[in-house]
Amino acid sequence: MNEPDIRVLVVEDDPVAADAHALYVGRVPGFTVAGICHTVAEARQELENAPVDLLLLDLHLPDGHGLRLARGLRAAGRPVDVIVVTSARDLTVVREGVSLGVVQYILKPFAFPVLRERLLKYAEYRTAVVGEADGQEQVDRLLSALRAPQPPAPPKGLSAPTLERVTTLLRDAPDGLTATVLAECAGISRITARRYLEHLVDSGRAGRRPQYGHVGRPELNYQWLPQR
Repeated sequence: MNEPDIRVLVVEDDPVAADAHALYVGRVPGFTVAGICHTVAEARQELENAPVDLLLLDLHLPDGHGLRLARGLRAAGRPVDVIVVTSARDLTVVREGVSLGVVQYILKPFAFPVLRERLLKYAEYRTAVVGEADGQEQVDRLLSALRAPQPPAPPKGLSAPTLERVTTLLRDAPDGLTATVLAECAGISRITARRYLEHLVDSGRAGRRPQYGHVGRPELNYQWLPQR
């Protein structure tokens, strides 16, 4: 018999980001979006009205910090797991989240493959944590898979170091970059630069628009799309 879908409640104040996260969740086999909430109050109400297995939780919400919601769930003994999705990089917040049972902490901005891998690892963990462990090795293996998933590999033909360099250069360019300029900065060919830029566009991390003002056809200007 197949396991029932893991029901995920998306808690995110930015409507665009919330819809994107829900879309991502819906694309992962074994997961179902239980609802979308934009405030702590809405999330509490939804948790009372419908069964939820996992929260995809932003921290900066209009009516309070997301960890207040997690703290309340723990105090009430609610068996709901939490994956934090936020731009907050304060390690004291990370530590507090761990103490409240947060199983993953994903920094924005991120692409679909990142969330997909975290969710699949979580599903693997939920399936395996049934009954008794054979020993310490099994416990360590389960916790390691949950806490430290491997970063998703870039598409075939793209290298992780070059992708990281391209991402950094584009993120640090407030006016954006063309493939020609990026190629010069990264020390790669223009064709290669464009392949990496198009990958960032396809993954939702960058946008592109024509750049006019030069003789001949306009060149595309690529810009990083920050998320909250």
